[in-house]
Amino acid sequence: MKYISTRGDQTERGFSDILLEGLAPDGGLYLPKTYPKVDAATLSRWRGLAYADLAFEILSLYIDDIPADDLRAITRRVYTADVFGTEQITPLTWLGDHIALQGLSNGPTLAFKDMAMQLLGALFEYELGRRGETLNILGATSGDTGSAAEYAMRGKKGVKVFMLSPNGRMSPFQQAQMFSLQDANIHNIAIDGVFDDAQDIVKAVSNDLAFKREHRIGTVNSINWARLLAQVVYYFAGYFQATKSNAEKVSFTVPSGNFGNVCAGHVARQMGLPIAKLVVATNENDVLDEFFRTGNYRPRGTADTHETSSPSMDISKASNFERFVFDLLSRDGARVKQIFTSPQFALTGDEHDAIAGFGFSSGRSTHADRVATIRRTYTEHGIVIDPHTADGLKVALEQHDPAVTMLVLETALPAKFAATIHEALGIEPPRPAGLEGIEDLPKRVKVMPVDVEQVKAYIHAHV
Repeated sequence: MKYISTRGDQTERGFSDILLEGLAPDGGLYLPKTYPKVDAATLSRWRGLAYADLAFEILSLYIDDIPADDLRAITRRVYTADVFGTEQITPLTWLGDHIALQGLSNGPTLAFKDMAMQLLGALFEYELGRRGETLNILGATSGDTGSAAEYAMRGKKGVKVFMLSPNGRMSPFQQAQMFSLQDANIHNIAIDGVFDDAQDIVKAVSNDLAFKREHRIGTVNSINWARLLAQVVYYFAGYFQATKSNAEKVSFTVPSGNFGNVCAGHVARQMGLPIAKLVVATNENDVLDEFFRTGNYRPRGTADTHETSSPSMDISKASNFERFVFDLLSRDGARVKQIFTSPQFALTGDEHDAIAGFGFSSGRSTHADRVATIRRTYTEHGIVIDPHTADGLKVALEQHDPAVTMLVLETALPAKFAATIHEALGIEPPRPAGLEGIEDLPKRVKVMPVDVEQVKAYIHAHV
C-alpha cells in the first residue's frame, strides 16, 4: 500500500514513512492511492473477532512494511480491557430499539482520542526503535487530543511532545489533565488565541521543511494518517455489535470539529462497510454544517469562533476535511490545492449534489440543545452524557430513520465537563477513581502569543 498527497504530489510513500511525518511536502494530507475493498465473506470472517484482532486485520490492509507478527503484537498490547475498561473496547449502550451510543471514551484520558493515540504511541515507539531515531511531536488541541497524545507518549523512548492549546478555552478538567503532567518529555504551550490559531502554527511549522527536518518534527493531530486509520476500526466494531448479518445497514452520527472522526467513517464506507448515512453534528461553530447544506466552505476568524460548552468542537478550520474533499472532487489534487489555499470556496452545483453519493448529511446543536439533551437522556435512560455527545445525539434524533439503526459516537465522559452537567442536572458527574482533585495538582505550562517564531524558538531550545 502506497500513499499520495491530496494536493497533487504523486510521489508514492510507504506507511512507515508517512507515520513519522504529518503534512506532505506540498502541504497536503496523505491518503492511500486506493481504498482496499472488503467483501461480504471478509465481513463475515471479521464479525466474531476480538477488537485487537479486528484492528490487526484492518490495519494490515494499509500497512505492509511492518511484519504481520509485530503488528498483531502491537494491536493486542494496545487494545485490552485493562486499558479500555471492557472486552468489547467500544461497547454499545442502547437508548431504544434502533439507536445506541457507541462508547469510545473509556481509555486513560476519558475521550475518544485514546482509541487512536494509544496505538499511535506504540507505533511511534516501534518504528523509532527500529530506525534508531528520535521524534519531536508538535500538535494542537481544543481539549482532548492533547491529553490523549501526552498520556500515550509519556515515557516513550525517543519521543518528545510539544502540545499547543488555546489559553483559557478548555474545561478546568481538560487543562489539568495536560498541565499537571510532570514528565520531562512533555511540553505544554498555551496560545493566547483560539484552537484555529494553534492549529495554524502547527501547519506553519510543518510547512517549514528545513526546520521540520532539522528538528525531526512529527504530528499526532488528525492530519496524521495512522491516527485516522486507527479510528476506522471502531466503525467496523460498532457495525458488528449492532447487526446480525451483512445485509443490514447502520448509520453513524458523529460530533465533529476537525472532521477526523467522521472522516474515518468515510474511509470505512469507501472500503465497503454497509453504512447508510454519516451524519456530521456541529455546535454553534457550524462551518461544516453550512458546507454540507450549501456547498460553501467559510472558515471563521478568531473573533467569530464561538466559545461554547462543547469546547473540543470550537473549531472553524477542519484540517481533516481536505481528505474528504479530495475524494469528492475525484482526487483532483490541483483543484484541491487551489481551493484549500484560498480563504474560502464554493462547490459547483454538480459537486454539491455528489455529496449525497458519499452518504453525508449534517445538523447543528446549541447550548440550549445540549442542556436539554443531557437532561432528557438522564431522565429517560438514567445515563449521563457529555456536551459533545449531546450535540451528536440531538442531531441523531432529528435525522434518525427508524428502519436503520443509528449509532451515536460517544466522544468523552461527562466528568470532563462538570459545569455543563451541573447546569443540566444539578449534580456532579461521576469521576473515575484516581482523578479526584486533579485540578489542584501543580501545573507545567508555557503561555505564548500567537507567534510561529516564538514557538519555533521554544522547540529549538528544548529538543
